[in-house]
Amino acid sequence: MYRRKNKLLFSKGKISQQFERIYESIKNTIENEKENYILNVNETDYIEHLENRHKLEIPELCFEQVSLDSYEEDIPAEYFPMNANVNRGETYKQTIIQFFVPYLDNSGVLAYLPANMLLLNGTGEFYIQEDFIVAEFIDFKNNADEIKQNYQNEVGKVKTHLFYLKNDINSFNDSLKNYIQSIYKGRREKILNKNNLLASLEIPLRKKENIPTTFSVPKPKLREKIIVKPVVHENGFKAEPSVDLVSYRSILKMINDVGKNFERMPSLYKDKGENDLRDHILMVLDPNFELGNASGETFNAKGKTDIQLRYDSSVVFIAECKFWAGPKKYFSTIDQLLSYLTWRDTKVSIIIFVAQEDIMSILNKIETETPKHTNYLRFENKSDENWFNYRFHINGDRNREIHLAVQVYHIPILNKKKSG
Repeated sequence: MYRRKNKLLFSKGKISQQFERIYESIKNTIENEKENYILNVNETDYIEHLENRHKLEIPELCFEQVSLDSYEEDIPAEYFPMNANVNRGETYKQTIIQFFVPYLDNSGVLAYLPANMLLLNGTGEFYIQEDFIVAEFIDFKNNADEIKQNYQNEVGKVKTHLFYLKNDINSFNDSLKNYIQSIYKGRREKILNKNNLLASLEIPLRKKENIPTTFSVPKPKLREKIIVKPVVHENGFKAEPSVDLVSYRSILKMINDVGKNFERMPSLYKDKGENDLRDHILMVLDPNFELGNASGETFNAKGKTDIQLRYDSSVVFIAECKFWAGPKKYFSTIDQLLSYLTWRDTKVSIIIFVAQEDIMSILNKIETETPKHTNYLRFENKSDENWFNYRFHINGDRNREIHLAVQVYHIPILNKKKSG
């Protein structure tokens, strides 16, 4: 192998050092954003922007497109084999065979070693020249087979390094979203704390006492307070009420318990329509919570099929009950929910009753169709096989995100004509 002084592959240190520089760059970017921008930017869009900006591309080496060339050069005696008839300190003209391998490396990562050096055996001797990596061999013996074998040995080293480098890059890319989200949320929380906004609307939703036990759903275990947390927008940092995420999940869990009870004992709900089923859910929710020190109903039926939790004039939680009637009706239900909402961080649920036999095909349709809605931002997770959690934005403002849960329950004997 004739070693050039050009930029060698894998010669700038470990790739993990580059990862740390990128992490630091992301942190500096977020820390230097204006406060109003951090408070008002759509979280999904901003995180996706930084992720795409800093994600590293996997390099491609096209060994199957290798090409050859040669040239002559004066070679120092120390490069010659031990038994060669040469004098130390002198040079001798020899033919050098070149192998040119095309490559694509937009992120510049071929200059770095994989993070785990212990797994590697040699670094290879290719160097980078414009759009190729190049290996050069001095033709001492005019032996083509020997030169080919030397080339294949070098290719093997490069492929080994590239394999581990790809693993490192994939792991780094997978970590980016969580890292960016953590730094962003930390900065945002810091701004909110500094402005004394996180504690400005502590409206507890408390567990009520002396709950009637006649309903057949198992007694709920919820004991946490639901805290209304503020979210601000740029016009004067006005606080907007919202149910905190932990309490939202607790409410959804209670709805899920009721829905599973519908499935376990469908004969009790024969001939019940959407309004009747809604009232059963409402009958469990309302006695179990109260908003602050207020008396009377906390959860209310404000529309034909919906359940609402309001704070002053604001809807902070709403659930809509519908029978499944296809994707078009499903999207209309989402539109109906969104039409109620103006506040950022509102929590909502769509409760779907399925009278059809093939419940799995409907669950699959919900998974495939939901991302097609114009207000869809992202899928978050599944809390259960029948329970999907999404993020949407309110009409006309991508920066105001809402939590939307879709909860599906199979009651095949229901009479859909009663659904109304």
